[in-house]
Amino acid sequence: MTPVIRAHGLVKDYGRTRALHGVDLNVQAGEVFGFLGPNGSGKSTTIRLLMDLLRPTAGEVEVLGTAPSAGGPALRARIGYLPGELSFPARMSAGDYLGYLAALRGGRGRRRTGELAERLSLDLSRPLRALSKGNKQKVGLVQAFMHEPELLVLDEPTSGLDPLLQREFLLLVREAGAAGATVFLSSHMLQEVEEVAGRVAIIREGRVVDVDDVRALRARAGQQVLLRFAEPVAPAEFAGLPGVEDAAVDPSDGVTLTCLLRGDPMPLLTAATRHRVVRWQAEDRELEDLFLDFYRGPAAPAPPGRQDGPGPAAGATEREVLR
Repeated sequence: MTPVIRAHGLVKDYGRTRALHGVDLNVQAGEVFGFLGPNGSGKSTTIRLLMDLLRPTAGEVEVLGTAPSAGGPALRARIGYLPGELSFPARMSAGDYLGYLAALRGGRGRRRTGELAERLSLDLSRPLRALSKGNKQKVGLVQAFMHEPELLVLDEPTSGLDPLLQREFLLLVREAGAAGATVFLSSHMLQEVEEVAGRVAIIREGRVVDVDDVRALRARAGQQVLLRFAEPVAPAEFAGLPGVEDAAVDPSDGVTLTCLLRGDPMPLLTAATRHRVVRWQAEDRELEDLFLDFYRGPAAPAPPGRQDGPGPAAGATEREVLR
């Protein structure tokens, strides 16, 4: 099957600053695909290339089987896009603005506008200029979902939303996926992506450093283990065991061992039984911890003559297209 999103060797330069270093992505039809990274890692730049708001310096990109630069309005009509930074006409109400977008789409989305606004507690009568950040985000979500697109491209979609509305957003994503839509969900919050995504790509300083199934990521996150013994133990007994990392004994008592366990617990258990164990505690690590593992080590060096960093050169501008 042709991927809904395909990027190969995607490079983007802003003057002497290289924002993306050969990004590869393949997102299949019907997937909810998480795109994770901290602010400044290249997520929004990648999305703007998918939406033809920027053109790549090098590499290839296709969305729904078409190069974004060649797809025009017909391609954009099949996509629901929520940009990371929203810009609205100040003099229109939320309802008038959404009605205008529905008209541009030939009436598609008009039927769902009221339903989505009610679910997100959005007052359609209020002028856009008077809306808070959270309410503007609701408008952005309504315009992205209202025409039931084949592909949803969502950049930091829960920014400014309270926890209750974040849950409603995740429900909307699940419903879209169940209806056959493909969802490309960019976020720096792994927990919300974990709830709805099947696969996740992690991007760091313009490079995709890992792509994996969420369940595999969960298994790789491992467990944080605490063992307390009746007599002092030496950390060297445990440090070289398969699957055991960061083994350390509390110097204040000499009997409390902590370590990170990934994989089979039997080598650790066997070593522990050489002593009298008085306490055993094991807790699954949060995926956030695994996420941070990718950012603790040094980054790969930038190519000669280039500077790492995702920010645009001074004076760079773009126009966010919502239809």
